[in-house]
Amino acid sequence: MTLEKSKGYKKVIQWLKSSKKKPFKFQTDAWQYYAEGYSGLVNAPTGFGKTFSMFLAVVIDELNNQEPVKTKKRKPQGLKLIWITPLRSLAKDLARAMTEVCTALELDWHVGVRNGDTAQSEKLKQKKQMPEVLIITPESMHLLLAQKDTSRYFDNLQCIVADEWHELLGSKRGVMAELAISRIRGLLLEKHPERLLRIWGISATIGNLEQALEVLVPYEEVLKTIVVAELEKKIEIRSILPDHIDMLPWAGHLGHKLAHKLLPVIEKSKTTLIFCNTRGQAELWYQNLLKLDENLAGQIAIHHGSIDYDLRNWIEEAIHTGALKAVISTSSLDLGVDFKPVDTVVQIGSPKGVARFLQRAGRSGHSPYETSKIFFLPTHALELVEAAAIKEAAKTNNIESREPMVLSFDVLIQYMVTLAVGDGFDDKKLFEEVKQTHAFRELELSEWSWMMQFITTGGESLTAYTEFSKVEKEDALWKVKSRQMAMRHRLHIGAIVSDAMIKVKYMTGGYVGMVEESFLSKIKPGNSFTLAGRVLEFIMVKDMTALVRKSKLKTAITPSWNGGRMSLTANLGAILRQKYNQTLDKTHQDVELDIILPLFERQAKVSHVPKDDEFLIELIKTRDGYHFFAYPFEGRQVHEIMAALIAYRLSKSKPISFSIAMNDYGFELLSEKPIPLDEENIKDLFSPLNLSEDIVASINSTEMARRKFRDIACISGLVFQGFPGKYVANKHLQSSSALFFNVFSDYDKHNLLLRQAYDEAFYQQIEEPRLAAALHRIQASKVIIVKAESYTPLCFPIKVDSLRENMSSEELGERIARMTAEAEKKTARVQRRKKNDHQL
Repeated sequence: MTLEKSKGYKKVIQWLKSSKKKPFKFQTDAWQYYAEGYSGLVNAPTGFGKTFSMFLAVVIDELNNQEPVKTKKRKPQGLKLIWITPLRSLAKDLARAMTEVCTALELDWHVGVRNGDTAQSEKLKQKKQMPEVLIITPESMHLLLAQKDTSRYFDNLQCIVADEWHELLGSKRGVMAELAISRIRGLLLEKHPERLLRIWGISATIGNLEQALEVLVPYEEVLKTIVVAELEKKIEIRSILPDHIDMLPWAGHLGHKLAHKLLPVIEKSKTTLIFCNTRGQAELWYQNLLKLDENLAGQIAIHHGSIDYDLRNWIEEAIHTGALKAVISTSSLDLGVDFKPVDTVVQIGSPKGVARFLQRAGRSGHSPYETSKIFFLPTHALELVEAAAIKEAAKTNNIESREPMVLSFDVLIQYMVTLAVGDGFDDKKLFEEVKQTHAFRELELSEWSWMMQFITTGGESLTAYTEFSKVEKEDALWKVKSRQMAMRHRLHIGAIVSDAMIKVKYMTGGYVGMVEESFLSKIKPGNSFTLAGRVLEFIMVKDMTALVRKSKLKTAITPSWNGGRMSLTANLGAILRQKYNQTLDKTHQDVELDIILPLFERQAKVSHVPKDDEFLIELIKTRDGYHFFAYPFEGRQVHEIMAALIAYRLSKSKPISFSIAMNDYGFELLSEKPIPLDEENIKDLFSPLNLSEDIVASINSTEMARRKFRDIACISGLVFQGFPGKYVANKHLQSSSALFFNVFSDYDKHNLLLRQAYDEAFYQQIEEPRLAAALHRIQASKVIIVKAESYTPLCFPIKVDSLRENMSSEELGERIARMTAEAEKKTARVQRRKKNDHQL
């Protein structure tokens, strides 16, 4: 029987018709492939019903195979569908939508949620009787596998869906999902070899869809496919433009000056989502908008991961009901949440990547055929070029790839202990199972043996310490027998390691949210700070809780959270270089480039605007010393390493020391002595030859690896992070992991965790492949060296960034004003001299 003739398909179509809807072709294609036993990946624009493409496929299959119900009493059928989601905020929304479908189709299924926010009573209910659909995070899947008699949960399982797969791909949480899927599949095949378990992913557009499928479904014997929706989501991208452009821009100088232009956007829209890149920035914008318009009090809210769960919940409900005019958010509302009243999105500052920008744009006009409307508000003038570049990338579908992680030994070690805490494992069977995943396809038997030794004895260097002998053999299976060890392990299952978070609570009761321990350690009782849009006075820390009261101050310091600074992606960097060419040539239709033209004309007058096949270097002498500015447009992270590399290579020819600064467009080397640079040696300085050796010599790669090792030590269970409410201080975690790092470096050179720390430093932090590609591009470019009289529009933001770290905002403002005045004076002097020379 064909799918169209089946009773399940007919019932679903009938239900859709009653709501005046009909399925898209990609949805019916997905249903057909599912019915034929395929696993795969669904790719469709935001708002076209990717969720229903998979959920209804499972529902149709269930309706087709359902036996007539003889009794009205509900008979639980056990877990049929596991739905993996990367964000907790998605779960509630998904559960609501799925429950409505089941009710409408008279399918007696329960939809459950299991994540860090799920109440203990609900988890106990699930332990007794699993719902038919379980929406779960990767961490909670591993916690499920750490329970006894886990395999019984999966006896009736039909399908595992990884929602927002592009978001998990390329992270250790993605590796956790791969391992959990492989275990569930293994348990099911062991009990029911004839059972067909389908594995599907749902993904937004990324540059490597085929690889994304291969990572999710690496099994050769499985039928697999990619279902791509041949649909285009209309996106309207507008920039909020300044009335005046400063000739010397700097990061942050423009954003809040344009805040008044945001008020009419909020006023005209039903609900506006305002995205910031950091939590600190979100808190500042909340205060700023309230200062500009007090009538917004009670109509705007702030949403990020450090705000109390109940408050976040209330905000999400208020967005659904349209009770709020605007919500200022970080990536906590980036994905999949369907907020119908949201008709406008605003991106504050550069999103640093095309995929992230389009994902956020999709939060508005979330229904098919509605236009997603997004405004770009630049925080400095040069970001207007990024706005034009993003528009171009969206038009041409030039979207970044997500590189999957491989050989994350820390995650695998944690997983092995997780299984040992649960029902135990057979090491030979588990090795074969793990080898089938994409992440550990290249795993050697010797590496597996090392990990087995590590979890059973602590490895070569920790054998003397009994707390590292976690796993032992019992009845042919490897298990954790110590109850205390099992409890400590369960507490810290996961791959996200952050600074110890301290809850913030009013003296009178009621939680506000969380801040990092390192932030609280810097403020004194009586000081005020902002959190969740409120100004709070800090009283004291008691039992890992910061006690506060409402402050009488209107403004205060904003907490900073780690991981604030993102780097420009390679895709966006490449388009940015093209847009720089087009600005002066006027070969474009971008209003942003028209606005910024005077700045580029000034750059051309005092220096040079690099073309796509050129590489610009500016040499400037000021009272601070000798400045070397270079502009690869490869993102902050690559520039940090490139600057250290060039500084090292320059110092080999002449002993000279530098201070280094960088932004997404370029970097600065500053020295007290003249810099030995000429057109002859410039290509050698930027040569990709001997790159690895020179990187190791130029940066403290050991220190970088040591910093990476802190997270690896926490994930692998080397370092215990403490009990709830009594977390180990960040500095103690750092010193404990540093101690292990030193011991392994001295006595256990072949330690896999040590090797992983260096690998992560090189490929994630140093981004060696991207650095090498940039150097090859520079070799093929025409190098332009300009000796400028004063700071230019391109180098000024880099210079300001270098001053920001050591100055208060008042001091910085004064210094910028002085530098601007000096630069203007010098430029005027140069122009007069040129005019006089011309007249002579």
